[in-house]
This record gives sequence, structure tokens and C-alpha cells, in this order.
Amino acid sequence: MKLLAHLLFHHDRCEGLEMDAVAVNEDGIPYFFKGDHLYKGFHGKAELSNETFAELDDLHHVGHVDAAFRLHCVNSPEHEDYDFIFFFLDDKVFKYTKGKLDDGYPKDISEVFPGIPDHLDAAVWCPVPECDVPTVIFFKGNEIYHFNFKSKAVEEKEFQSMPNCTSALRFMEHYYCFHGHMFSKFDPKTGEVHGKYPKEARDFFMRCSNNHVERERCSRVHLDAITTDNAGNMYAFRDEGNDTLTADTIENAFKELHSEVDAVFSHDGHLYMIKDDQVFLYKESEPRTHLEGYPKPVKEELGIEGPIDAAFDTHDISNNTQSIRILACHSLYDVDLNASPRVAANERPLAVFKKVDAAMCGPQGIRVFVGNHFYEFESTMILTGARLLPEQHRVSMELFGCDH
Repeated sequence: MKLLAHLLFHHDRCEGLEMDAVAVNEDGIPYFFKGDHLYKGFHGKAELSNETFAELDDLHHVGHVDAAFRLHCVNSPEHEDYDFIFFFLDDKVFKYTKGKLDDGYPKDISEVFPGIPDHLDAAVWCPVPECDVPTVIFFKGNEIYHFNFKSKAVEEKEFQSMPNCTSALRFMEHYYCFHGHMFSKFDPKTGEVHGKYPKEARDFFMRCSNNHVERERCSRVHLDAITTDNAGNMYAFRDEGNDTLTADTIENAFKELHSEVDAVFSHDGHLYMIKDDQVFLYKESEPRTHLEGYPKPVKEELGIEGPIDAAFDTHDISNNTQSIRILACHSLYDVDLNASPRVAANERPLAVFKKVDAAMCGPQGIRVFVGNHFYEFESTMILTGARLLPEQHRVSMELFGCDH
């Protein structure tokens, strides 16, 4: 017991540890690996990795995991649905399905991923449409390999603007390269880093300095509004604050609003905030400023009477980049922001929801939030045509990385 306590005492993520590997589990909770220890979620103490993944080391001294990633694909035209976690140790790869090691594993990396070297630094899964084909991105020093999971072809890449990654993570459909206790968000196709990076991982992924952040994110998960901006930052609003992977009060971040938001969407470099019968407009870029002439009436700006339950831009799943969707009074409406005057048109009733709290659109489709759960739909057509609810997802676990 003294030895275990000694090990745990010296594995404090808040001291700025350089993680060896990061991957999400089947529930979407990030697992951070350091040495022979594992951190589950964004808070809590370390535990031995082989307490969860016993086969990683029969002698109970893993040493460290070089790289790890979750490979998750559903409704793939080429493959059956699959959900695996891969771990890379030296020249071996371990494949787990639902927490159990697959038969025949561990195997040589060269057997499962031909053309990929041993002793990797990091790996991350990149599904379609975020990559053109189902791809695993491997990192070793300044060498980057794109492994086509379908054809097994390997393409070497040069990510010149990125530092060497000690671990990598796909989280909420964005890609993060960890280097030391810093991280940078990158484009998986080009390696380009946009925005002000690197940033301190402990301020975003570790929950170290501010206990109220953890309580705000994980103990109360009902959302009032949610969106992502062009840089990939997520804004999740509730009446006690807003989250962008860190928590802040609405009034501090958007002082003109003062309190809760009914709906929000990002469009053309701006954040549209809808509160009661008013629309507030802010620039996405820093410093975030409130545009002159706002707020304006919802009816004038969007062509619809309030109240509005949710709104989202369809730029990720529609060729018409000027169209937004409004959810109000059990129906879905289209609003063309190029039209003058703007009109809420094409009304379609929603059969599966009596009340919607928030909605957002991304590469995987539309997410509709009700209470502390969300539901995914591939398109607005599927959403409006649905008669049964799809699989239910937990906001706290799958969106915010909590462990409950």
C-alpha cells in the first residue's frame, strides 16, 4: 500500500505531466496514459493501466504505452459497424473490443499496420468526412504517416506547422496534438494549426486549478444553447455559465446578454445569440466584440416570431452555406440569410420531440439536445422524418468527458 501511495503521489497530472498516449473509450471518456498509469476523464487520481487493460502487461509493470486510439465507425458502406481501441507498445499492437483483448493479440505492428514503424509517439483515428478516406494518422518524431484503413496504403506527410506530438487525440470531432504539457489543435489532412496555439493542457483538459469548472460541467448538464465557431471552439450555454472547455459566466464573456441564452449559432465569422425576442451579434475572433446596431428583433433578423428553442448553421452538411435552421414550436424552419426580407420557410413538424433545448451541426450531422442527453441525425431530412428516437447519448460523458 505504501508503494502504491508513493506511485500515485508522484503521478499528479496537475504538475504538468507529459502524457505518453491519449484515447477515448467506448463511452467517449478520454483516457490519459503516463508510464504504467492511467487517468480516466479530466479529473481524478491515477490508477495502474493494467487494472483496466490487464493484458497490456502480465507482470504489472507496463512501462508506458507509446500510442493509442479508438477506431469507431457506424453505418459504413465498406465495413460492418466497429468500435475498437488500439494500444501500441514498442513493436506490438493490442486490440480491445468492449474492454476485452481480441483473440490473437498482441500482434506485430507490421502485421496489422504494414508500412508503419515501431516505437511510435502518437496515433489518432480520422474517419470520413474529416479525412477523405478512413485514415489512421501515426506520428514518430517529425515523421507523419497517413494509413488508409481500407486499402492499407501508407502516405508520408509533412506537417510543417506542427510540433512533434507525444500523444494525439480526436475529441468532439477536433484533433489535438499534445507536446509536453501543451497542446495544439490541427487539421488532420494538412497539419495546419489555426488560432493561438500552443495552449496549456491543464487549462483545458486537466481540471486542475478551478474546482467550480468540474462542478459546472459535470453536475449539471442541461444545455440552453450550443454551437461551434469556424476555429472549432465549442460554446455550450446554460443559465449558470458557458463552456468552451473552460467555464465562465455569460455576463463576463458576453456582457450585453447578462443572463441565459435561448439559442445560438455560428455563421460567417459571427456568433448569433438569441435571447427572448432579441438577436445579439458578436465577432467570433478575439477580442470578441458586440456589433453596433444590435440587438435587433428576432422577427426582423430571422423572419420568425419567438420563442426560439434552437438554431444551427448547416454549412457542414449542406451546399447552401447561407441557410440556417430554426427549431421553434415543435417545427423546423429554413431561413436564407441572403434573402431580404428574411423569411422562415419550409415548415416541417418534428414528430419525435415535444421540446428541444439546443441543437448543433457538424461533420457527423445534427445533434439535438434534450435534458442531459443528445441524439444524432445524419441530415435534416432524417430528423424531420424520424418517428422513433435514435440512440441516446450522455452530454456529460460524451461531450464534456466526465466520468458520470
